[in-house]
Amino acid sequence: MAAVSRTDVDRRFRNVRQALARDGLDAALVAGNEYTGFEGAVTYLSGFGIVHRYAYVLLPVDGDPSIVFPTEARYVGEHGTSWIDDQVFVDRPGEWLAAQLAGKRVGVYGLDYVMAVRDYRAIDGRAELVPWDVEFDLARAVKSDEELDSVRESVRINTEGFWAFLAAYAPGRTAAEVLAPAEQLFVESGCGRLTMNMVLVGTEFAIARSDTVLGDFCIPSLEVAGPGGHWVEVSRAIGTTTPEVEQMRDAYEDYYAAARQALRPGASAHDVHRAVSRGFADRGYALGHVTGHSIGMTMIEFPKIGEGVETELAENMVFSMHPHAISADGRECLYMQDTWLVTGDGGVPLADLPMRIFTGSEDRAGHR
Repeated sequence: MAAVSRTDVDRRFRNVRQALARDGLDAALVAGNEYTGFEGAVTYLSGFGIVHRYAYVLLPVDGDPSIVFPTEARYVGEHGTSWIDDQVFVDRPGEWLAAQLAGKRVGVYGLDYVMAVRDYRAIDGRAELVPWDVEFDLARAVKSDEELDSVRESVRINTEGFWAFLAAYAPGRTAAEVLAPAEQLFVESGCGRLTMNMVLVGTEFAIARSDTVLGDFCIPSLEVAGPGGHWVEVSRAIGTTTPEVEQMRDAYEDYYAAARQALRPGASAHDVHRAVSRGFADRGYALGHVTGHSIGMTMIEFPKIGEGVETELAENMVFSMHPHAISADGRECLYMQDTWLVTGDGGVPLADLPMRIFTGSEDRAGHR
């Protein structure tokens, strides 16, 4: 994991503590586990990358933070990478946390999806546990300049990975063969285990295995976090299109232009969704996946870009955008990804890939 300055660490703690005070909470308890994309909140507050089992960060409104590990698996990552001095190893983290939190009101990140059941049982009733995923994500949604450097490096790596995928692609090759050069590049560039890369088979996502043979049209889904731990998503479809997919491509061009105008401070996530999805809706396409979402050290963060989400955007928020157009008969789709930065002048796509479907004959230098 790339080094983080003390200034940025203090900024992260300060933002979360301000949100805790606003919500009348005594502490934040952040849960993370080794499931890809679910470890990032712990990394965000501690610098520690989970490679096995799970861990917690306890950040009180007042006082020093702690990072808590289960002793059943003493090695869950490189403990020395954490900037938190109080590193606690216990048989049952929930029992230790219950003793620290007794009688307190605690905002929990990961209460519904991440927290170990045995730890919840140990704490519940001794402390008031408040679901706090949205609030925590909003406290970290605006990226610092240091974080944006990390985001841009992840985008650079992801984009290079797309070019590696494109160079290896050919109809009749397996998905594993085509993705392997990109995965090698990702690992060599410092992503480590933080990659989640797939292909779409029909309208469904599939792991790129050796029994998946690619045809004349291929949709890769490329998602990685570089050395700084910030996830990004950048990819384009490749191959021969049908008339249906060409209409979807036209809708993508409309979305790309709309996103430049819509992703600006003060706009609501709902309004952005309406603006970028209009081209698809006008052509009669349903969207099968969320239009977009905030992205950071956790793969999917709040707010999402979707219907009824009234969260206002702010400058230096980062969003993954990937409208998923599906034909009426459910047989054809188009899914392309970009990572966008919210600026005072509108949305800025951070990759240098043109918004189009690639034929497979292009090269990195000339986009031919």
